[in-house]
Amino acid sequence: MAERGQQPPPASFHLSGTVTEPAIQSEPEAICNVAISFDRCKITSVTCSCGNKDIFYCAHVVALSLYRIRKPDQVKLHLPISETLFQMNRDQLQKFVQYLITVHHTEVLPTAQKLADEILSQNSEINQVHGAPDPTAGASIDDENCWHLDEEQVQEQVKLFLSQGGYHGSGKQLNLLFAKVREMLKMRDSNGARMLTLITEQFMADPRLSLWRQQGTAMTDKYRQLWDELGALWMCIVLNPHCKLEQKASWLKQLKKWNSVDVCPWEDGNHGSELPNLTNALPQGANANQDSSNRPHRTVFTRAIEACDLHWQDSHLQHIISSDLYTNYCYHDDTENSLFDSRGWPLWHEHVPTACARVDALRSHGYPREALRLAIAIVNTLRRQQQKQLEMFRTQRKELLHKSITSITNLEGWVGHPLDPVGTLFSSLMEACHTEDENFPGFSDFTENMGQCKSLEYQHLPAHKFLEEGESYLTLAVEVALIGLGQQRIMPDGLYTQEKVCRNEEQLISKLQEIELDDTLVKIFRKQAVFLLEAGPYSGLGEIIHRESVPMHTFAKYLFTSLLPHDAELAYRIALRAMRLLVLESTAPTGDLTRPHHIASVVPNRYPRWFTLSHIESQQCELASTMLTAAKGDVRRLETVLESIQKNIHSSSHIFKLAQDAFKIATLMDSLPDITLLKVSLELGLQVMRMTLSTLNWRRREMVRWLVTCATEVGVYALDSIMQSWFTLFTPTEATSIVATTVMSNSTIVRLHLDCHQQEKLASSARTLALQCAMKDPQNCALSALTLCEKDHIAFETAYQIVLDAATTGMSYTQLFTIARYMEHRGYPMRAYKLATLAMTHLNLSYNQDTHPAINDVLWACALSHSLGKNELAAIIPLVVKSVKCATVLSDILRRCTLTTPGMVGLHGRRNSGKLMSLDKAPLRQLLDATIGAYINTTHSRLTHISPRHYSEFIEFLSKARETFLMAHDGHIQFTQFIDNLKQIYKGKKKLMMLVRERFG
Repeated sequence: MAERGQQPPPASFHLSGTVTEPAIQSEPEAICNVAISFDRCKITSVTCSCGNKDIFYCAHVVALSLYRIRKPDQVKLHLPISETLFQMNRDQLQKFVQYLITVHHTEVLPTAQKLADEILSQNSEINQVHGAPDPTAGASIDDENCWHLDEEQVQEQVKLFLSQGGYHGSGKQLNLLFAKVREMLKMRDSNGARMLTLITEQFMADPRLSLWRQQGTAMTDKYRQLWDELGALWMCIVLNPHCKLEQKASWLKQLKKWNSVDVCPWEDGNHGSELPNLTNALPQGANANQDSSNRPHRTVFTRAIEACDLHWQDSHLQHIISSDLYTNYCYHDDTENSLFDSRGWPLWHEHVPTACARVDALRSHGYPREALRLAIAIVNTLRRQQQKQLEMFRTQRKELLHKSITSITNLEGWVGHPLDPVGTLFSSLMEACHTEDENFPGFSDFTENMGQCKSLEYQHLPAHKFLEEGESYLTLAVEVALIGLGQQRIMPDGLYTQEKVCRNEEQLISKLQEIELDDTLVKIFRKQAVFLLEAGPYSGLGEIIHRESVPMHTFAKYLFTSLLPHDAELAYRIALRAMRLLVLESTAPTGDLTRPHHIASVVPNRYPRWFTLSHIESQQCELASTMLTAAKGDVRRLETVLESIQKNIHSSSHIFKLAQDAFKIATLMDSLPDITLLKVSLELGLQVMRMTLSTLNWRRREMVRWLVTCATEVGVYALDSIMQSWFTLFTPTEATSIVATTVMSNSTIVRLHLDCHQQEKLASSARTLALQCAMKDPQNCALSALTLCEKDHIAFETAYQIVLDAATTGMSYTQLFTIARYMEHRGYPMRAYKLATLAMTHLNLSYNQDTHPAINDVLWACALSHSLGKNELAAIIPLVVKSVKCATVLSDILRRCTLTTPGMVGLHGRRNSGKLMSLDKAPLRQLLDATIGAYINTTHSRLTHISPRHYSEFIEFLSKARETFLMAHDGHIQFTQFIDNLKQIYKGKKKLMMLVRERFG
C-alpha cells in the first residue's frame, strides 16, 4: 500500500457498476453507469449517467448500494490501487499509464501532461511531499466524515417549494426536509448543519418577506410554523454537546448575519412588542427590571444566537447526563438553588426553556440516554419548586388574599413557548416508555430495569434510579404536562403568539388523551389538581390570578372529564375555578407583572388586543356545557354551575348556546324531562333576554321564540311569570306578536293539557300584557292587542280606545287602515269607518302617484263609506279630495260611486229604496270638480317635461280625462275649452298638438 505522507486525505473507498432499468411500454431498456464513493459506512459522493437531479439519491444509486450490501460476494474486491501499482515494474507502470490515457485521452490527457511536467520539475509542490493520494484506500480515523449532499439540488428544491407558497403540499415537503435535517443530526452527520444553512439561505431570500414587510401584512400561519421549526433546529445545532468551537463560531457569524437583515421574521410573528432576553435570564435577580424599550427586536434566530453562549462544561451537568448513579445523600436541601434535593437526587436549576432546549439538543444529536437523564433531573427540579412555592404561598396567603393582589413570575409561559419546553420533556419521557420495539434504541443500560409486558402501547416501566416508588417515565411525562398546562402565564402580544398558545395547549392535551388513565395516573391527576387549586400565583387555577393571565378553560375541561369518574368533588372545584375570564371584568385585580415598565403598557383596557378572545370565550362555553351535562340530576351541582355561568360568561350568544344545550340534555327522548335542568335552561334564557333587550342582536327573534318553547316545557307558571314581567325581557312588539300569541295558541293549550281555569288565567295575563304594550307602543302593538282581547268585551273596548287616542298623533295611515280593515272583518263597520277617516287625514297622494300602495286602502275606505250610507260617503269625500291629488284614483272612486246607491245593503239585509246620487249635487259634485281639476293640473305637469316617446301615452291619458269631463252636464264645453287652451299654450310642441287635433278636433 502506497504511503500517503503529507498529502490531503484520500476521498474514500470506491464502488462502481452498471444498473439496467427494464423497458416499459413507452420507454426502452436503459443502462446506467453508477459510481459511488463511501467512507466508514457513509456514501460521500455519487455519480449516475441517468442525469436525474433530486435532493435524494436516484433509484440506480440505491439499487447498486443495496446490491453491494445484500450480495457482497458477487462484487469483485480490489486491493487499493496504490498496492497494485507497488507490485508493477517500470515497463508495466508505463504500459498502465499509456493505456489509461488512451482509453480516456479526451478527459485525462491535459491532466496527465500537467502532472508529468510537475513531477519532472524538481522544485514543484508535488515533489515536496512523500507518497501520493489513493482514492481507493479509505480515510484515516481522524478525518471528518459526512454523507454525500447535492447542495445545488437542496437549494433548487427549497426555492421551488417556497415559490409554490404553501400550495401543492409544498409545506409538507419542507417539513420533510426539516425531518431529514433532524435525521442527519441523530446520525451525527455533519451535513445536517450544512443542509440547514442551505435551507435557511433560501428562506431568507424568499421575495415575499420584503413584500409582506412593505405591506404590513402578516405571513400565513403555516409559513410562520416553518420559520419556528427553522429557529428551533438552529437552537439544536448550536447546542450540539460535541461540536468544535470553530464550528460554533462560524454558525454564530452566519446567524448574526441573517439576524441583521431587516426582513428577518420576528419571533412573536407580529412585528410588535418585545420581551426581555429570557433565554438565559433567571426570573428574579438584578437584571429583572431592566428596560426593554431600547433592546432590538427578537427574531427567529435570537435564541440560537444567545444559545451560542451556553456550554456543557459544568461538572454537575456532566455528572447528571453521564450517570444513573449520581447522588449525594449527605446533601442538605436548604437553599433555593441546591444541586441535590432532600433525597440526594440531582437537580438542574437553569431557566426552564433553556434546560429543555438542552434535552432537545441531546435527543436530536443521538444521545437519548443523556437526554432522558437531564429530563428527569429537570422534572424533579420542577416538582421541588412546586412544593417550595406552595409552602411559600401558604405563609403569605392571608395577606395576599386580603390585598387581592397577585403576580406572574413567568412573562413567558412554557406552553406556546418558541422552544416548546413542556412538549420536549413530555416527548422525551414518552419515548422512553414506548414498547413497540424489542430494544429501545439508545437505552441498553436501562434494560435490566424494564418490564417485559407488551400489552399497552405505553408501559409504566419500573423505577429509574431517580423516580419515586411506583413512578415511571409515563407518570413523569403526564405530570410534567399537567405542571406546564396549569402554569399561570401572561397572555402574549400579537395574534400569532396567542394562536400558538391555544394550538400548543390543544396539541399537548390531545397527546394526553391517548393515554389510558389507571390508578397510578389518577393519583398524579389528584395531586396536581390539588396543587393547582392551592398554589397561589404560580398556578393558573390559583385563588387570585392576574386579569391578563392565559385562561384555563381548555385544560380544566380535560382535567374535569379525567377526574370526574374518580373524584367528582375535585373535578367540579377545578372546573368552577377555571370558569373565570377576568380580562372582561372591570373589577379584576391587575396585580404586579414583576416588571414595572410592562404594567403601564399592557394593563389598561388591553383586552381588545386579545385576538383569540372569541376562541377563548367558546372554550369557556364548552367547559360550562361539559359541567351542565355531567351535573344532570344533581340539584346542588346544577345550581352551582348556573351561578358560575351567570357570573363569568359575558357573551349573550354563548349563554344562549348553554341554555339550548341544557334544554336538549334535560329533554332527551329516552327519559322524563329533568325539571331542575329545565329550570337552569329557562334561567339562562331569561338572562339572554335581559342582556339583549336593549342591544341589537340578529338572533334575537330566534331567542325569543326559543324562550317561549322552554317556558312551555317548564310549565304554565313559567309562561305566566314571563308575561307578568314582560317589560324586563321583551320589547312590546315581541311580547304581543311572539310571546302572548304563542302562549294563547291552541298548540300550547294542548301541549300543557290546561283546564278552563288555567286557560283563563293565562288569557287574563296575555290581555293585561297586550294592553300595556299597546299603551307603550301603539303603532306596532295595537292590532295584536285587539286580536288578543277579542274574547273579552271590556279589554277589547280598552284596546280600541287606545287606538283612537293614538290615531291623531302617533300612528301612520298604513297602521290605521290595517286596523280599520281588521275592524270591518270582525263585524264593526262603523268603527272601521271611524279609523278609515282618521287614516285619510294622514294621507297625501300627489298627481303622479298612480301606483301608490295606499290606493287600494282609499278605494276600500270609500266603498265602506258608500255601503254605510249617504251621510258617511258625504263625510269622507271632502277628506279624499283634500288628501288625493291623483286624477286616475279620483276618477276611479267617482265611477264606483255613480254605479250603486249608498247604503244598498241595509242593517237587516233588505234593499234600500234609495236613488243613485246626482253628480250635480254634493258630495259627488265636489268629487267630480276635484277629479276634473286633477286632470287639468296633471296634464300641465306632464307637458312641462314630456318627450316624443311619451306622446301616444299622453293622448290616451287625455281620452280618459275626456270621459271624466263628460260626466258633468257642461263637460263637453269644458273639455273643448281645455283642449283649445292646450293648443294655445303649447303651440311650440307642433307634433304633439297635431296628434291632439287628430284625436280631439
